[in-house]
Amino acid sequence: MKIKTATLLFISFLTLIAFSGKAEETHKPEKVSIGLYITSIHDIDFKQKEYTVDFWLWIKYKTRDFDFANNLEIPQAKTITKSFTTIDSSNGRYYLLMKLQCVMEDSWKISNFPFDRQKLRLTIENSQFENKDFVFVPDTLGKHFDPKFTLRGWIIDSCMITTSKKDYETAFGDESYKTPHTEYSDFRVRLDIKRDGWGLFWKIFLGMYIAFLIAYMTFYIHADGMDSRFGLSVGALFAVIGNKYVVDSSLPESTQFTLADTLHGVTLMFVLCIMIANAYCLLLIKKEKIEKAIKFDRIIAQVLLLAYVGLNLWFVITAAQS
Repeated sequence: MKIKTATLLFISFLTLIAFSGKAEETHKPEKVSIGLYITSIHDIDFKQKEYTVDFWLWIKYKTRDFDFANNLEIPQAKTITKSFTTIDSSNGRYYLLMKLQCVMEDSWKISNFPFDRQKLRLTIENSQFENKDFVFVPDTLGKHFDPKFTLRGWIIDSCMITTSKKDYETAFGDESYKTPHTEYSDFRVRLDIKRDGWGLFWKIFLGMYIAFLIAYMTFYIHADGMDSRFGLSVGALFAVIGNKYVVDSSLPESTQFTLADTLHGVTLMFVLCIMIANAYCLLLIKKEKIEKAIKFDRIIAQVLLLAYVGLNLWFVITAAQS
């Protein structure tokens, strides 16, 4: 009798293991294939921290309830416009194809502006089902952006697509969860671009360099023309400050010390040095040391010019090659 009971318990144990294995198999998340093809990126706005992207998106899945046409979510998007949607339910699966235009919010790295590199990111989720129900699998066949479209002033380095999971430290009010933690599968796109910045560099900083040269020209005005010297120096000082305000108005607010801040700061310091040199030269003239004043002008003019050019080349080349 004891042997029979033990046999029944052993069979029940094996049956329980078998059923638990089947239960795990039935709860295995479905693999959903997803792909993307970018056709255009435009309206890059540094001040508003946004850009607009047009792309085709396709998703292949078997479970009808997923309904990606209505449950699609792009977290960083300010606006989403669907211009085309079609679903093919043949061959025992669903094939969704849609054309989307999104105004994306992004943070810009402006420390090396206008030689900056940016990473444009786009994430796609299903707002209804968690990753225990399905996981995204990227469709890596072919290219992910149209090689014919170009970003004016930018060079496209690469486009990478990956899948991951997004953690939310909340259960969204579902009391069946023991801990406030949920996970959703997401599809991520990262487009690396860099700016072809030399043209823009001269466009925004040419006025600043001309202002410095105006201040530097005071060394070639005769030592007795101090009114002209100080007038030109003060005018150049305000011109540099005005150029800085123009550049800052086109960039988002940032606590970083950018290349533009560095170049404007260096120029202001050298214009100030020119004014101090003129003041010292005026002091020598009042002491009737005209020859010494002329000699001082020649030396300090060369020192300041070489130091200014050297510092600018260092900062600009470092930023361009970073």
